[in-house]
Amino acid sequence: MEDYVSSEEEDYYSDRDSLEGLENEEEDDLQWRPKAAPSSSSKVITKESLLIAQREDLRRVMDLLTLREQHARTLLIHYRWDVEKLLAVLVEKGKDWLFAEAGVTVVERKDPPSLPSTSTVLCCICMDDVLAKETTTMDCGHGFCNNCWTEHFIVKINEGQSRRIRCMAHKCNAICDEAIIRNLVSARHPDLAERFERFLLESYIEDNKMVKWCPSVPHCGNAIRVEGDKFCEVECTCGLQFCFSCSAEAHSPCSCLMWELWTKKCQDESETVNWITVNTKPCPKCHKPVEKNGGCNLVSCICGQAFCWLCGGATGRDHTWSSISGHSCGRYKEDHEKRAERAKRDLYRYMHYHNRYKAHTDSFKLETKLKETIQNKISISESKESTLKDFSWVTNGLNRLFRSRRVLSYSYPFAYYMFGDDLFKDEMSKEEREIKQHLFEDQQQQLESNVEKLSKFIEEPFDEYTEEKIMEVRMQVINLSVITDNLCKKMYECIENDLLGSLQLAIHNIAPYRSKGVERASELSVCWNTKANDTDSCILSDTSINGGRGTMEPGRHFRGSPNLDEIGCSSRKRSRKETLGDGLFDLNLPAEVIDKS
Repeated sequence: MEDYVSSEEEDYYSDRDSLEGLENEEEDDLQWRPKAAPSSSSKVITKESLLIAQREDLRRVMDLLTLREQHARTLLIHYRWDVEKLLAVLVEKGKDWLFAEAGVTVVERKDPPSLPSTSTVLCCICMDDVLAKETTTMDCGHGFCNNCWTEHFIVKINEGQSRRIRCMAHKCNAICDEAIIRNLVSARHPDLAERFERFLLESYIEDNKMVKWCPSVPHCGNAIRVEGDKFCEVECTCGLQFCFSCSAEAHSPCSCLMWELWTKKCQDESETVNWITVNTKPCPKCHKPVEKNGGCNLVSCICGQAFCWLCGGATGRDHTWSSISGHSCGRYKEDHEKRAERAKRDLYRYMHYHNRYKAHTDSFKLETKLKETIQNKISISESKESTLKDFSWVTNGLNRLFRSRRVLSYSYPFAYYMFGDDLFKDEMSKEEREIKQHLFEDQQQQLESNVEKLSKFIEEPFDEYTEEKIMEVRMQVINLSVITDNLCKKMYECIENDLLGSLQLAIHNIAPYRSKGVERASELSVCWNTKANDTDSCILSDTSINGGRGTMEPGRHFRGSPNLDEIGCSSRKRSRKETLGDGLFDLNLPAEVIDKS
């Protein structure tokens, strides 16, 4: 590894070139995956910006198909707010099929001649004669009394079916007009009408595969919308980083299934059971596990039963130093020995990967405490009468250390399942598995070696060094920062192309590696345009509430949204600075670390 480091020093000696390579990389360059998917971008949706987020998709469908907001929302809810899928079905099967499948009335019905206000009609639901003015007819042409409609709507809302309430007529697939639902329910139950409004709004989050609630605890009230690949990792404005696909903590290069199995394995008692299997024998009488604490193979359980430690068979208590009286178990039992050996091997293998995973996780937690220490060192160094005033190489190196350490930490759970028998036993031959394992472990070892070297140089007391010594440390930190970044990229390329890419049956997706860290979601701005000729006025969503965090919690009641046909609005993307606080760190730290900082 010394040769590898020294060979890179000439190429990355320039501090300016190295820092620009680290901090100014284009997003497109980081998308090395062969899928050639566009770079994912994410936005934070708060209570105020939820209507704007909905409007973007609603307006597209309304303009394309010349529909009212109600029908556009019905279509989008049916297709889970996937506009591209909706358009694909439209092109493939036509408008009539699209509308019929979603429950949208295709042919506009002709209104029947108006009846006198005193005339009565028969309601086919309650079989009562009611005044004509107390009935309502939907777009599908079916009309019933307002009381029956209201009761129907109340039941459906309480059952959680607010998003798609169908007509009461037999075998009618039409979706009821949300304006009619709103008016009838609000007359009797205003709170239930608000609940209905909330369900319609939150359907954009609950039913949309590209939008998810931030899984922060306590909940920050924000939702995240991604564009492009949903297999990505994002950071909410509350500081929490998470995997968008499974809503767990950011865990690449582990796939979601691998991380789920790993966390479960670390939390449950599976390894305790393995230890008991390896180190204890069940009593033949009470079946409790017994551990031998002496050299003699005659073991006594607390229940009083004596048994042979070698075979587990019940015996008497008479014995000599060489044998148990009246008992012999010298015959080889293959199945029993194989099971014990297998349990022991599995336990040792798990301990190998878990110990290294935990060691790097602990190192990461300890290294995050270097922020204050390094800031003090920089302050001392800048106060000296020296020509060296720029110490950004230290903070950039620390950022790179954090990102590389996390990648290295999660690479061990990945290796545990990639080269074990749990997931890919039938996907690779033994020889192929060994070749791939050696390839991956070589890259893992290179990354581990350079990460430890980078950590060593970052912790150097450079505030006590001479200028010449500081320049040497500076050069090493810059070179190692670039080297570890390249090694992380190569490891992800190996995983995507050589390991996961060659599998035929199992499909595992991982979030792409980003040199700049987990992508920070930008806030979706709220812009209202009350008049067509007026200049747009833009209000950032919830910037003055809870420190810039949203307050829209799942299950919380709030007033319904105004109709999109009555007001106009446009969304603008607000640029967000990459620096945090005083600009010391440009790193996505875990939520608990950010809170402490």
